[in-house]
Amino acid sequence: MDFHPRSYGHPDAVALSDQVQAEYRKRFGYDDFTDLHPTHFDPPHGLFLVAYDTGEPVASGGWRAQERDGAGYADGDAELKRMFVVERARGRGLARRILAALEDSARDAGRTRMVLETGVHLPEAIRLYESSGYRPTPPFGPFRAYDDSRFYAKPLTGRMPDGSAPAPG
Repeated sequence: MDFHPRSYGHPDAVALSDQVQAEYRKRFGYDDFTDLHPTHFDPPHGLFLVAYDTGEPVASGGWRAQERDGAGYADGDAELKRMFVVERARGRGLARRILAALEDSARDAGRTRMVLETGVHLPEAIRLYESSGYRPTPPFGPFRAYDDSRFYAKPLTGRMPDGSAPAPG
């Protein structure tokens, strides 16, 4: 398995993003309408990774820098987006490896907290994040009013914003 940084506009990133959108439509009945632009993931303010299995793109994920605003983000946030593994490659730990690489990259870029939004119809994602040390956090971003959304955060430094220790992961 090879992991490569890619522009969010790279054809392989676009193809995987199209597949994740199809998955969202199947499970939720709508797309993730978050405003994403390829430059949002450009280092040092972000990173987008694509995993390849014998040259075929099979998984992706990225983070982009966020700062305090009216949508509930905090200064120093890194927002996780487009975590996805194609069906045939699931169960091999790819999402966990991408997540760890993205956390390391965000930490190295000076980000202090990783945040993400997922949904109740993605129980495997919720299990991944909770087992990786993410804890529920107040809603943020464009889905903050959606009842089927769940919001998580993990400090990239030693403590949660409320001062508590992060969950093991």
